[in-house]
Amino acid sequence: MELSESLISGVGVHIDEALATGGEVTVIGLAIVFAVLVILMIVLMLFKVFFYKPAQASASPAPAPIQASPAEPVQAAAAEPEEEDDEELIAVLTAAVAASMNTSTYNLKIKSYRRIPNTRPAWNRAGISDTIGNRF
Repeated sequence: MELSESLISGVGVHIDEALATGGEVTVIGLAIVFAVLVILMIVLMLFKVFFYKPAQASASPAPAPIQASPAEPVQAAAAEPEEEDDEELIAVLTAAVAASMNTSTYNLKIKSYRRIPNTRPAWNRAGISDTIGNRF
């Protein structure tokens, strides 16, 4: 009988031979698994090299601030309405968040906010405005 047939049947096999064969199978299996993992890691690294495109900084310079001509009076209060608008916007945002969470505005404090750019396709925006228009 061959070793493989005797391992299956268990007849005429010493414990040393069985453990040695089991160890060989274990080592070969682990080697295959780690080899496949290394190959997978290399493939993923190659994906990053070929398909990753870093964000490019815009080549156009930032627009220069508009200077007021000496004939026009400089309005110092121009910055003040923006600040009031920010306070109003924060108050509205706080009220909206409190209403959606069913809690008091005293429990909330909005420290900052930022506008998320609208990247939806035109048909999506049209559908949303149509749905809102039909509901309200």
